[in-house]
Amino acid sequence: MGFTEQQQEVPGVQGRMTPIPDCGEDSYRGSGKLAGKAAVITGADSGIGRAVAIAFAREGADVLISYLNEDEDEDAKQVAQLVEQAGRKAVLVDGDLSQPQHCRTIVDRAVQEFGKIDVLVSNAAYQMTHNTLEEISDEEFDYTFEVNVSAYFRLVKAALPHMPSGGSIIGSSSVNSDMPSPTLAPYAATKAAIANFSASLAQLLGERGIRVNSVAPGPIWTPLIPSTMPVEKVTRFGDDTPLGRAGQPAELAPTYVLLASDDGSYISGARVAVTGGRPIL
Repeated sequence: MGFTEQQQEVPGVQGRMTPIPDCGEDSYRGSGKLAGKAAVITGADSGIGRAVAIAFAREGADVLISYLNEDEDEDAKQVAQLVEQAGRKAVLVDGDLSQPQHCRTIVDRAVQEFGKIDVLVSNAAYQMTHNTLEEISDEEFDYTFEVNVSAYFRLVKAALPHMPSGGSIIGSSSVNSDMPSPTLAPYAATKAAIANFSASLAQLLGERGIRVNSVAPGPIWTPLIPSTMPVEKVTRFGDDTPLGRAGQPAELAPTYVLLASDDGSYISGARVAVTGGRPIL
């Protein structure tokens, strides 16, 4: 398929991409699968998190939209508007997930606004392309784990007292958890950790009636791509999958809805691949 040459500063803004990713704004139709539920979604201003927020709201859930900073305000406000247009409550919270207190702040705000947390989606992630190990600083390596893995732990720990039986926790892993890209080494390692941690949580929390799963996307067209990959990789992004193209965020949303809803009532400890044909075994 191929994309036009484009580059952005990290973390990237969805509204500046060409083409703008399809997050289901015009296509997703809900059927009440999450009626009355309250959800927290990190990285919900753009990409996969945005698609999940839109789908959850149209399925009947109130949504807390967590995002990084003011650079993403416009994207985040658009998501909030779409949530409200679906007749649900939207709560915007910006801040850096690498900071332990901010993870707790997100949960506190959700409980204040919703009174509970039925669904927690730990989706926000940091990545950067590097051709040699020497290019990766200690600070970047640590930050990648703080945002991608440590925040997941902190969010779950803070949310558990407010999650009723029947609740669902979903971690955004990656095809890199099974097929690590050498140029995304720290990111790939965190995505393996997310899948592994989710499987442990499923066993720890089953007796409480809380299900835990992870989703492993393949190449999905999100702001991470033009902001963290060299131009030559952006233009060919996703072309090497068996389906021959990158996926759109909207193509992930139904999987998250399944795992969050009663339709997935006996799915726990799974890593669900949405990869365009790249195998995860």
